[in-house]
Amino acid sequence: NLTGLITKGKLDAETLDEIEEALIVSDLGPATAAQIREKLASGRFEKGIDEAGIRQIVEDEITTILEPVAKPIEVEAFPRPQVILVIGVNGSGKTTTIAKLAHLFIEQDYGVMLAAGDTFRAAAIEQLSIWADRVGVPIVSGPEGGDAAGIVFDAVKKATAEGIDVLIVDTAGRLHNRRELMDELAKIRRVLGRLNPASPHDVVLVLDATTGQNALSQIEVFKEIAGVTGLVMTKLDGSARGGILVAAAKQFGLPIHAIGVGETMEDLRPFNARDLARAIAGGDA
Repeated sequence: NLTGLITKGKLDAETLDEIEEALIVSDLGPATAAQIREKLASGRFEKGIDEAGIRQIVEDEITTILEPVAKPIEVEAFPRPQVILVIGVNGSGKTTTIAKLAHLFIEQDYGVMLAAGDTFRAAAIEQLSIWADRVGVPIVSGPEGGDAAGIVFDAVKKATAEGIDVLIVDTAGRLHNRRELMDELAKIRRVLGRLNPASPHDVVLVLDATTGQNALSQIEVFKEIAGVTGLVMTKLDGSARGGILVAAAKQFGLPIHAIGVGETMEDLRPFNARDLARAIAGGDA
């Protein structure tokens, strides 16, 4: 969106307005766009500035916003297991993200177990079971329509007995207007809390980068209902550059644990602020 805007050699008010608008269109949000505009306006560019110079300033400002929230999930729970509750709307890439997280933890030599807490759809249980086989981790599941909280209870008991380090719990994809699913999520949290007051240790919201500004409303709702502790952004392999993550960091300050950039097991990467900032600014990701 910045291409072709820097043609005059100097930054007048009209050019600054155009740059700010381009940044807003890129899902960075009005607050971040205004911050970058102010940074550009306050700079001394008597000799002019080219497009590369503008992009560098954009990259640096975005990095400053993102670096404080770039935090991987640390496995620190004692007693084990560390329970990671994974939430999000259907289609966000939640189930595949769970598999990729499991793979990531296995590479770090942690023992991992999955819990199929999405009993709302039979396909969800089957899909997670297939991923568990691929990754090579055990899974605790039940029938479609079963008590999700009961399955999670059994999974925690089994993980504890077997000395598992990380238990990753899938939940039904839900929207805030599905009251029964929100109630179910609250019940899962209560059951986990009874087993261990510190559990769930992480509540990870999976977001689809292509949803743009809608991701912010999802964060707001799930933060209130489920106590979100961190984010994973998926589908950054397409046209979505992830500008919405900058807006989310600015507005909510939640840790960003990882980003999904493809379909293979290795395509969930620890979040790197500078890399994403460079991609958004138009450099090489």
